[in-house]
Amino acid sequence: MGIDAMDLPGRIERLIAPTVEAMGFAVVRVQLTGQQRVRLQVMAERADGRPMQVDDCADISRAISALLDAEDPIAGAYTLEVSSPGIDRPLVRLEDFRRFAGFEARLEADRPIDGRRRFRGRLLGVDGTDVRIETEDGAVALPFADVRRAKLVMTDELLMAAEKQ
Repeated sequence: MGIDAMDLPGRIERLIAPTVEAMGFAVVRVQLTGQQRVRLQVMAERADGRPMQVDDCADISRAISALLDAEDPIAGAYTLEVSSPGIDRPLVRLEDFRRFAGFEARLEADRPIDGRRRFRGRLLGVDGTDVRIETEDGAVALPFADVRRAKLVMTDELLMAAEKQ
């Protein structure tokens, strides 16, 4: 096939995103895990901001299963899992850091920034392509390209915001 295995999640996301968006949802993340038992995880959220329902996940699963069956981007057998991002959701796009400014998050960088790779604190949003976070040691700007992993931290404040939705 000649497709870089590292780009396979991106290729799958580009394949399914138009259908998912047409259904009123947004793809949050596409992830492939496992070697013997491959698992394709598609995380999605409602475009209108309302909470995801089990039926929403089932509808998305049926729609993208048909696409994946036709395109067959994954060699061999795999398990498809469609889920919502949950309250303590991963932050995967620069827009996520802007959208969830004010909430507590954990970030892990690909390389040390100011001598450390892990940061926890209140998101301050973005400045250009830098993610800004207020840690106990002060404000830090991390280049978005260097953020390996990030997610919101479950706090009372986050739970209250989720309940309002």
